Amino acid sequence: MKMASAPAAPVHLLFLLALALAATAAAAVTFEAINAVPDSAGGQRFDQDFGGVEYAKQVLSEASSFIWTTFNEPSPEDRPGYDSVTLTLVDNIQPGAVAVTSGNAIQLGAQSVAEINGDADTVKEAVNGVLYHEATHVWQWGLQDYGKKSGLFEGIADYVRLKAGLPAGNWGQPGEGNQWDQGYDVTAYFLDYCDSLKPGFVAEMNGKLKDGYSDDYFVQILGKSADELWSDYKAKYSS
Repeated sequence: MKMASAPAAPVHLLFLLALALAATAAAAVTFEAINAVPDSAGGQRFDQDFGGVEYAKQVLSEASSFIWTTFNEPSPEDRPGYDSVTLTLVDNIQPGAVAVTSGNAIQLGAQSVAEINGDADTVKEAVNGVLYHEATHVWQWGLQDYGKKSGLFEGIADYVRLKAGLPAGNWGQPGEGNQWDQGYDVTAYFLDYCDSLKPGFVAEMNGKLKDGYSDDYFVQILGKSADELWSDYKAKYSS
């Protein structure tokens, strides 16, 4: 006699469950934030409009939980073995950069915070987007090959930002760009297209990147090369 099976849980409930499990795991990681330039214009805005170090720690924790869920990494054994993440608001950062990440240390430029146009809600949304992007660099695999395929790694970080509902105001539109590994928003939208072809694509790609980048990963996951997928993607939006 066949046993009656329970109805499958809706996908959104499964995602919420995974997010809850990731949040529990986040409790095992320490999140720190330091405003090293509290008297600067950016430092004051960080404290007054963004919410200061306590809010920053909360955002880093929530971002990490979201990233682990997006990457399908519920266990600490699945991801880089950091037990802490630190954000520091600093005056000096490399030219042209809003923030930089090395290992589990994130630096946010105070000048970029000072230059955000808008009210406190606008500041929070903009900085949150940056922190989700930078936290992805902490937890993603494959950064040993960053110089080989930097556009992909920056695209994955912006893909996480996109899925979190935090795209930047200066992003282009889906379908724009000259090549799939152009990076940032261009690659984020392309990866979102790839994920629509096979849900979980980005998580699977991130897992493969643990062993370094290979052009063949796109073929292994989706049966087409990145260039073929890019052509399909461009054709979809040109029509």
